Amino acid sequence: MNSSSETVVRSSASDRVLVIMAKAPRPGAVKTRLAPSLSPAAVTAFYRCLLDDTLALVRSLSDMEVAIMCPDTDVNELAQLAGSDASIVAQKGEGLAAGLTSVFAHFAEGRQRRVIAFNSDSPHLPRSVLEAAFETLAAHDVVVGPTHDGGYYLVGAKASHPTLFAGDGMGTNSALERLLSRARTLELSVGFAAPFYDIDVADDLTRLAAELRLAPARAPRTAAWLKDWERLCGPGTPARSARGDKS
Repeated sequence: MNSSSETVVRSSASDRVLVIMAKAPRPGAVKTRLAPSLSPAAVTAFYRCLLDDTLALVRSLSDMEVAIMCPDTDVNELAQLAGSDASIVAQKGEGLAAGLTSVFAHFAEGRQRRVIAFNSDSPHLPRSVLEAAFETLAAHDVVVGPTHDGGYYLVGAKASHPTLFAGDGMGTNSALERLLSRARTLELSVGFAAPFYDIDVADDLTRLAAELRLAPARAPRTAAWLKDWERLCGPGTPARSARGDKS
């Protein structure tokens, strides 16, 4: 088994790299904004489903290298979960900004590659959105996928820009505005992917459950978890006991 500070590598000659920003599914470490609505065990089980389905999403794409960027303490656990589907790379520093900076320093610096990082809680994202984001990046320095709450679920670049994610504001409703401001300062052209939503609060669970009731095959493990959650709690009703003992 590799030590936690090592990189677990899956080689690829592709000029497109898709990186999942992830953490190991541990209570209190993932999806913490769902804690008022779900027990820690339930949040962890739900995140595991999101991550499994996100990995399935990237497996369905062709002609690209797939990787996971994570805290160094999570490398071994995520390597076991991902198997041979993705390279696992430990980020340098703590927090999302450090993780994103690490993505482009590791995969884009000194290479002619299109690199896109996106959330681990987006298994419901249509494959066409990811493919279109790579096409947009071919014509711009940076591509961004905005969320409806002022953040972003996806960001890509063809080179490493160490100050692009500097400063505060990550995970807030000003995150996108701050990113675009730094891109302007660096004189980088920006293209946009389709707006989408990620899963942060209980209302997002309700929206995702309604969407996956109509198309459960898009994220089958997540759809099954949410179906149990609604069965136990009633549609749109958060509960602290929902499926807390299962993964």
